[in-house]
Amino acid sequence: MATALKEDDAQAHVHGVCFKTGPPARVGIELEWIVHDGADARREVAPERLDEALAPLKAQGLPFGSGLTREPGGQVELSSPPATSLARCAQDLRADTAALEQALAASGLVLAGHGLEPYRDPRRIVDHPRYRAMEAYFDRDGAWGRMMMRGTASVQVNLDAGEEGEGRRGYRSRWELTHRLGPVLVAAFANSPLWQGKPTGWRSTRQLVWARMDPGRTRPPGPPPGADPDPRAAWACYALDAPLLCVRGSSADGWTAPEGLTFRSWLRGAPGVRPPTLEDLDYHLTTLFPPVRPRGWLELRMIDAQRGDDWVVPAAMAATLLDDPVAAEAAWEATEPLCPNGSAVPTDSVWSRAARLGPADPVLGKAIRACFAATENALSDNGTPGPLRAAVAEFTRRYAERGRCPADDLLERTSR
Repeated sequence: MATALKEDDAQAHVHGVCFKTGPPARVGIELEWIVHDGADARREVAPERLDEALAPLKAQGLPFGSGLTREPGGQVELSSPPATSLARCAQDLRADTAALEQALAASGLVLAGHGLEPYRDPRRIVDHPRYRAMEAYFDRDGAWGRMMMRGTASVQVNLDAGEEGEGRRGYRSRWELTHRLGPVLVAAFANSPLWQGKPTGWRSTRQLVWARMDPGRTRPPGPPPGADPDPRAAWACYALDAPLLCVRGSSADGWTAPEGLTFRSWLRGAPGVRPPTLEDLDYHLTTLFPPVRPRGWLELRMIDAQRGDDWVVPAAMAATLLDDPVAAEAAWEATEPLCPNGSAVPTDSVWSRAARLGPADPVLGKAIRACFAATENALSDNGTPGPLRAAVAEFTRRYAERGRCPADDLLERTSR
């Protein structure tokens, strides 16, 4: 039997595995896509039809080794291997995305670039104890969890945590900068303004869904008052004090967990529940969904899915503003107005404004334009290939310079 876990050991384990330090060098990108019928986006796609379309890729794999998985509502996800350059990662993932598009097209299906399914209320088509437990857990607080599981899609950018030392390459500074950039990325790439065919009043309804469904596991983590401000300590407290979503193998009926039980309380002993193990802690960490999640590297999870190849723009922006030292300084200065009253990172109200208004918010709009300018300058200086620079420049002209985001296009089409 696995050895029961002690609280001090759990704290130390989270410290050790979630912030692996070293010179920032790698980038990875994960793309979630909503799948639509190519002839009628409002028509439900049967699970069997999607299974048949994906079968050749499951058997043969993708040309450049991206992982292919399914989300509960039928969304498909491509996860690139880590690469040592943004350009290489984007190039390989573009090729794998093209292979996915070709396989789906043979069955009359298309990848829809929306952060939230705009027309239907999808049903859950992936049956697994984890997803059954998630659904039961989130249903306690309304429909937000079901919307997240079944209808959301994102661009996720994965970057190294950083070095042990101080300065912009240090993990403390990079952790803080990712949170300062969070509302900028939400607003600039907001692309989920509809739900069941109607405007919601939010440019990124996906971000609203994540913020509302369970703040104890989706809000940005911060140190409790008087606690150690180091990101490792703050994250360990956040993780151990988050409610349990499930206990694997807890019953014949499912992976249920007692309501309100946190992992810390479980460590201290919970009547009727077996003691937790190290494997339980590692699994618990996968059920936490803040905008930035440390997994040894930093997962930036706040970006809506984009249309076509536009996903390369938020990936380029995030990687450049974190990894290029000059761009990082410019991003730090640009995001200073988003951290009012001396706070180190943006407040909940700033995240909310980003999701609701996008770049139309004047303070966010100014920060977005400055961050795009810093990104373009850095890409030009470091010899980034022309097509990648052109994609960023085109997105800047089409949206950032005009105070717009992709959600505005969909709202205008819906209005017409």
